[in-house]
Amino acid sequence: MSTQELAPVDTTRKDGSATTTLSTGRSGASEPASTRGKTSIADVVVVKIAGMAAREIPGVHDMGGGLSRTLGAVRDRVPGGRPNVGRGIKVEVGERQTAIDVDLVVEYGVPITDVARDVRENVIAAVERITGLEVVEVNVAVNDVHLPQDDEPATLTENRVE
Repeated sequence: MSTQELAPVDTTRKDGSATTTLSTGRSGASEPASTRGKTSIADVVVVKIAGMAAREIPGVHDMGGGLSRTLGAVRDRVPGGRPNVGRGIKVEVGERQTAIDVDLVVEYGVPITDVARDVRENVIAAVERITGLEVVEVNVAVNDVHLPQDDEPATLTENRVE
């Protein structure tokens, strides 16, 4: 029986999500079990890993741009709704490498450069450890600063007319 090496392939599914072949395999009974077959990682997997890793960093209040956060807040309040861990994350995944963009809202008073550095380091470590893909870059965009008074309930104003 002959063995044939499979070439790496990027495929796009019917729903538009992409998968990337991480490792190729060989076929044939004479090949070691660890090399028979291939491993594919969908883009959404990298998005979720990066989102979870970014949220672990102290000083990160929320993720995503204004509209994304607004829609996320509505979705989070719907009964049975789940938080979107991928909000604020965009990825490009190739055969062996990935590039990641992260949109953040940071807490007021934290050094933004330190938070961005920590997010970058944690995202790279998590994605490379879990997926085996090389992270070539993590671009961090800070879109907003969360102020302490943003959490306080709005006070009622007195009516001027009775």
